[in-house]
Order: sequence, then structure tokens, then C-alpha cells
Amino acid sequence: MFSGPPADPAAPTGPGLPAAAAVPVPTGDVPCAGEISGGASGPRAGRSWTAPLLLCAAGGLALLVALLGPGLVARGTGELRIPGAGLTTVLRTVLFAALALHLGELIAPQLVRPVRGRPRTAVRSWAVYASLAGAAAAAGQIVRLAAVSDLGITETYGTREGGLLLLIANGLVLAAFCAASRRPALALAPLALVIGAEALRAHPEAYTPEFGAALTVVHLTAASLWTGGLLYVVRTMWLWRDSPVAARALLGRYARLAIWLYVALAATGTASTLRRLPLDVVFTSAYGRTLLVKLALMAVVSVLAVAARRRMLQDADPSVAHRLARREQVVLGLVVVVSAILTVVPDPHWISLRP
Repeated sequence: MFSGPPADPAAPTGPGLPAAAAVPVPTGDVPCAGEISGGASGPRAGRSWTAPLLLCAAGGLALLVALLGPGLVARGTGELRIPGAGLTTVLRTVLFAALALHLGELIAPQLVRPVRGRPRTAVRSWAVYASLAGAAAAAGQIVRLAAVSDLGITETYGTREGGLLLLIANGLVLAAFCAASRRPALALAPLALVIGAEALRAHPEAYTPEFGAALTVVHLTAASLWTGGLLYVVRTMWLWRDSPVAARALLGRYARLAIWLYVALAATGTASTLRRLPLDVVFTSAYGRTLLVKLALMAVVSVLAVAARRRMLQDADPSVAHRLARREQVVLGLVVVVSAILTVVPDPHWISLRP
């Protein structure tokens, strides 16, 4: 899709780093649709609109959750209303999704390259579009901040949050340029800068903001690799549907990586919760309620991930495991939206009765 791709899309283009840009593939590359095994048939053609309709429904549900979620979880808590919370959540969801997509395209090819007997085809790269969308979302947050604060754009850049959002937007634009170049792995540097700036932006509180930012760096990185890596693997498994052995091996390699990402998420998430959420407002604050929803979704994700791994170990045909992985991806999309709501709702310490 971009200029200068290597002959083998899975081969690294730098010292120990994979290429994110992929070679063009046949028009049959329709990610996340249909089963892995089997060719085209009459019934399959009749169900060709099922996957797009489901994706549109999932996207509509995510948009509704983002727009209405902050208001719903804050109802009856007595907390101050956040101006434009729904729009901010949408913009932050796009930003988190962009990070996940781009980081996933950087790490997942390392899982593809060692698979023996794999087809010499690769999925289309979405990294450029994802990073540009993320940059636009960061710019939109700057405009919203200027409107809410009754400041000019230049004056908004001078604020702490405005300056960090500007850094995030510029970092994502630079990452998009790297993704379109011959050395897409260079995008790791600006993406790391974006994650660091986002971690600092999310922790303006007076109590140990450095510790909170460090936890967020690890948590956001692990979450992005898990979500974006799974999407890349699911798309690749669909592209390899006529090579079930290679598809099964790829899912197995991702599952081993996902275990460590899950451990990092659980550890940092627990530490962040104990640090930021007073126990007396778990059910009476917007933050606490949102966190409970996120934990419930993560429980569903965990069940689907374990089920996919078991079917992968039991069946030579990876079609069932692939279907479970697609469902896990959908729930992870909702987790991204809920995580965006967590960054918008008020700090729960304001209504805590603890000294």
C-alpha cells in the first residue's frame, strides 16, 4: 500500500523491529468477516452482509455509550457536570483506538514472521489512517478545551493540558509519516512520546502524580498492544483462512504474549484503583461505577480469551477459536470506550468522606 515495502511483509526493516507497512493483498482481504475454513459457497454469499451490519451495530453502540455514558454514570452522585463530556469521550476513544491500531501493527508482525508455512500475504496497513485520526481527535480536544475555558487557541497551548494535547497531536502526525515511510518502525519513538504525554495529562492531581503517570504508561501500553495486536492477528487469520495450520500457530503465539500483557494490565490496574478510588465511593461516584463496568467487561474478555485458547489446543481447525477471538475483539472495543469515560469523569476524591 505504501512505497517501498519489503518482499516479505513480515521481515524486519530495522534491528529487531518489524515492518508495519504491508504489501498489497488481493481484493478478497475482508478482515473479521466469515469463518477461516472453507471456500466461497452459496450460503456464505447469502450471509455476506452479516459482518458489516454487525460492525455497524457495534460502532453505533460504542458511539452511544461514549456520548451518553458520562452522564449516566454521574446521575445521582452529586458531582459537578463536566461540560461536553460526551464529545470528549468520543474524541478520547478515537485517540486510544489510534494508539492501539498503530502499536498493534508494529508488534504483531513479529508474531507472524516465525510462523512456518505461512502464506506470503499480509493485511493492509491502517497505521497511517489511525494515527491521523488520533491526531485529529487530539486537535479536537484542544478546540473543545479552548471553548470551555473561553480562551484563544494560542492561549490554550499555554495551559498544561493544552500543551500536552498539542504534543500528542504532533506525535501522532509524526508517527503517521513514519508509517508511510520505508522505516515504519521509527514510529515507536513518537508513539512512546504520545503515551508519556497522555499519562501526564491524565494525572494533574496533587497526590503523587508521577506514580500515577508511571502506572498509566505501563497500563496504556499493555492495553494498546493487547487490543491492536489481537485485531492484527484476527485480520491475518481471516487472510490465512485457507492455511489453518499457520492460522492456528499465529493465534497460539499471540496467546502467549497476551498472558504477559494481561498480567501487566491486572497489576497496574489494581494499583491505580487502590491509589485513586476511595472505597467509600465505589458505588456512589461516576469513577467507581465506570470502573465496575470496565471490570465486568474485562471478565467477559478473560472468559472469551480462555475459551479461544482451549479450542485452539483441542481443535486442529482454528475457525471456532477465530470466532471467539473476534468476539473478544468486540468486547475489547467497548473496554476502550469505557476507559475513555474513566478519563473524563471527575476525580472521586472530591466526594469521599475520608480525610
